[in-house]
Amino acid sequence: DQLTPYLLPKPEETFSQVKVTNTEELLTKRLGNDGYNFARVSAIPEINDDEKLVDLKFFIDPGKRTYVRRIDFSGNHRTSDEVLRREMRQMESAPASQSNIELSRIRLERLGFFKEAKVETREVPGTDDMIDLEYVVEEQSSGSLAASVGFSQDSGLILGANIQQNNFFGTGKQVGIGLSRSNFLTNVSFNYMEPYYTEDGVSRGFSVYYRKADLDEVNIASYTTNTAGAALNFSYPLSEIQRLGFSLGFANTEIEAGIGAVQEIKSSPRFFDFVNQYFVSEFDSATGKYNDADNDGKEALLPISALSPSATPSSEPGFLDLYGDEFDNYTISTNWRRSTLNRGLLATRGTSQTLSLEVALPGSDTEYYKLMYNGQLLVPLVNDFVLRFKTELGYGDGYGDLDELPFFENFYAGGFGSIRGYKSNTLGPHSTPAQIYRISQAATGYDANNQATGLSGAAYVVDPSTGQLVSTSFENDTDPFGGNVLIETSIELLVPLPFVKDQRSVRSGFFFDAGNVFSSNCRSSQLNCSGVDLSKLRYSAGFGLTWITGMGPLTFSLARALNDEAIDETEVFQFSLGRTF
Repeated sequence: DQLTPYLLPKPEETFSQVKVTNTEELLTKRLGNDGYNFARVSAIPEINDDEKLVDLKFFIDPGKRTYVRRIDFSGNHRTSDEVLRREMRQMESAPASQSNIELSRIRLERLGFFKEAKVETREVPGTDDMIDLEYVVEEQSSGSLAASVGFSQDSGLILGANIQQNNFFGTGKQVGIGLSRSNFLTNVSFNYMEPYYTEDGVSRGFSVYYRKADLDEVNIASYTTNTAGAALNFSYPLSEIQRLGFSLGFANTEIEAGIGAVQEIKSSPRFFDFVNQYFVSEFDSATGKYNDADNDGKEALLPISALSPSATPSSEPGFLDLYGDEFDNYTISTNWRRSTLNRGLLATRGTSQTLSLEVALPGSDTEYYKLMYNGQLLVPLVNDFVLRFKTELGYGDGYGDLDELPFFENFYAGGFGSIRGYKSNTLGPHSTPAQIYRISQAATGYDANNQATGLSGAAYVVDPSTGQLVSTSFENDTDPFGGNVLIETSIELLVPLPFVKDQRSVRSGFFFDAGNVFSSNCRSSQLNCSGVDLSKLRYSAGFGLTWITGMGPLTFSLARALNDEAIDETEVFQFSLGRTF
């Protein structure tokens, strides 16, 4: 009953020698899974020429059951034997199972520490039921190192030291230390993860960090975040290909939004702190100056406290006006991951899926949730060509007293890992520039030649025709602001590079990307903002290359935006050190 499902020829169908041969191989492998590694399977046909029929009998000689005496490793010059041995699903002194032997090899490649893993089987002299196994691996870079001086296309000049090592001193533990300063980011962080906190494969890790980020420097709306936090995480194996993870975290976030912060963050128009007076004006087109309304110099300057409420209309309140500028959040996250990828880096076949949910717990200053899905499928074709499908989806929103996802948790799109050919983080909704009350050098009087006298410093300008303070835009351009809905997808044809002997350390291919960011909380003044509208997806196509170097993956892409609009920012050439495409 266990062998019958492996019989490919079926009654009443046309005889096929290919199916007969494949059945012999399948039965041999199936017996090998139970330790009969030297089994012989032969198909014996009985031909009836008159009726043109063939009866098939599969003769099986299982031989002796084979056991594994010893498992050895070679090629792991940095990685300890223990790290490799705990990935073994074939045990010593146990029956030799072909499926477990192959699964053990695949698990070694999924670690991401090795360019390749092979297994060699040797018979033990003097016995006919014992074998030795040797797993031969070739190590590759399993982390990234940023020197004291570096450069990133997105972040500009980077000063500091950043080390992320996924195989710390060959122990298999993940350790990251960061101390960096760039155009937009000051970062101090430490993270640690033990993948085998228990012998059953339960992992445990933690992280602590401090970040100060000026988001205006990476194409995001003008504001600065100061964040200090810590997190503790666990991950549990559900099967050979599935894991369930949990994380508990705390973060204190302080938002610094200056006079130029966009209207989605703070209401407009705004006052300057150093101006405490105003005057009623008339604009003299001949001189290009504002004068007091009746040009007699009397009561030209008045204190701000004398302004009527109607003189200072404001826009709808921004996020910081409603919820403050400092937040203590307690978060819990869970994620499910399923992966059948054949390698940890630059996989060529298999699938991976990750579904995650992050929730700021009730009692946090901002109560929100974010749901994300990542998936990819790699389909081998011919001659090392591979078709790769990838997608990333995200949705977030507030709950309780919070009506929207906090703007500093928004999703962004564009650039590497997203829609190549567009500048990093620039797609989707844009912000509304701040409006600032206009100031002028106010005069307290005029001389005989009608020249302003008694200059008394800066004062706000009141338009006599409306009775309102005159305002103007603080900036001419709008900045990307992100949104609470993310849609990204990509189709890639991975092709082997000619004249490159070691294809396992290089990935190259042609790609077609599509995606955008949307918002379900658009403000009336926002540009390029809408709910989910598939007709507004952005597309790009191009060629990408990743090379695994000693300092980590080095990635380049040449891309062309296919349906960019005037508000979009495009970029043909992009590169990154530390991540793959």
